[in-house]
Order: sequence, then structure tokens, then C-alpha cells
Amino acid sequence: MRGMIFAAGQGQRLLGLTDGMPKALVQVAGRPMIEYPLLLLRHYGIREIIVNLHHFGERIESHLGDGARFGLKISYSKEPDLLDTGGGLLKARHFLENDTFVVINTDVLIDLPLADVLAFHKKNNAIATLVLRPDPQADHYGSIDIDSGGRIERFLQARRPKAGTAGTKLMFTGVQVLEPKTFQHMEMDGVPERFSTTKDLYPAMLLKDEALYGFCFEGYWQDLGTPERIRSAEERLTRNTVRVHYL
Repeated sequence: MRGMIFAAGQGQRLLGLTDGMPKALVQVAGRPMIEYPLLLLRHYGIREIIVNLHHFGERIESHLGDGARFGLKISYSKEPDLLDTGGGLLKARHFLENDTFVVINTDVLIDLPLADVLAFHKKNNAIATLVLRPDPQADHYGSIDIDSGGRIERFLQARRPKAGTAGTKLMFTGVQVLEPKTFQHMEMDGVPERFSTTKDLYPAMLLKDEALYGFCFEGYWQDLGTPERIRSAEERLTRNTVRVHYL
């Protein structure tokens, strides 16, 4: 099984920190943030990983190299122009299309039992499984509804054709497990080179009644996209109020 880390973003919410460096290399408790998702994948035996690059991408490549010092084999997908998550995923298709694969955002710190997610994904014969979490502000940021079995009934404004009554409202964590069949939904006429998985791809797949599932995760998760959130993560890690099992 292979993995992908989305690391091409410009880190707009971290301006000041990312004026001269990529977001992926911003330090979080003494470790560049991209190392957290890399170590999560490694812990579960996923050692072949592709990282997409744009903003100061050469610095990420210089830091990670071929991945050998992390016990990984790292490849790179370079984006001269930002392609967003969907376009970035499609550009890396050649690396990912032979088997189930895992995709993680670079700015995610999560104490996730990935083996449980993979088992859930296989059990449901899902084309895509998104790791979701409860959040009281889910409606404000854009919620995703799942039924009692975890099937996604609503994704933002798109509803599954056979959707029942509203289920549990959750938010996306930035971790997902995908099947190669996902790429077939990126080949249709009119799909632009730059597009989003969450705003464009998954809603379109849901309308076609594809098997999209949500794995509900209630453990530790922290978005690292702002200085305040990084400080919050650092305080909890350094005080041992949270423990991330794969470190």
C-alpha cells in the first residue's frame, strides 16, 4: 500500500512563518509538521509515499530526500502551478493507481488508529473512506452527514440520491483512504486541471451514489494551519496531556 502527503499549499494562514519557508517545514514541538503524517504512515507499514510540492518545494525535497533516513521511500510530484487537492491527486495517479492508498494533509496532527480505518474501508467495500470527527461548529465550516453504518448521506450541499433522514454531522480531518476507481471520476469531459476533492470530486461522486464512507474518530486531532493551533498542539505535546502513539 502507498500513501500521499499534500504539501503544496502556500500556508496563507501562517504568513510570517511561511514567507521564506514551506508550511510543511514549520516546526511543531521540535519537529517539522510534515514528519507527523509521514511517521503515522510508516507506523502502519506504508513506506512508499509521494509528496506534492509547490511553495518552496525544493526545501521540502532537500529536507526529506529519498526518505531513507526515515525508513521510507519518498517520491515527489512537482506542481509549477498549484493544482488544488483534486488536481494534485490526479497528477500523482501513476504512483497510486495500482492499489488502495492513503492521503493525508501535511498540516494534520492526529492520533489515528489507521489499521481500524483500513479495516472499516475494506469491510464496507468503499471507494473512499474519509476520517471524520465531531465538531460543534460543523455546520459553520461545512458538515458531512453519515448514517448509522457510516455511509455518507450528505457532503456539504450534495445529498446521496437514496439518502434517508439527516444523520450524524461531522467534519473532515484531512485523512482519507481511496481506491483507484476514484480516478475514473476525474476523467470526464469538463473536469478542469485544478479542482478540489472536497468541493468538487466527492460531492459529484455522492450524487452518483458511489460508496463513500465516513470513519468517525473522536480521539486527538489538531489542525496545524494557524500559529494559535500550532501553539495549542505544542503545549499539549510538551506537557504530555496528549500522547501520539506512533512517535
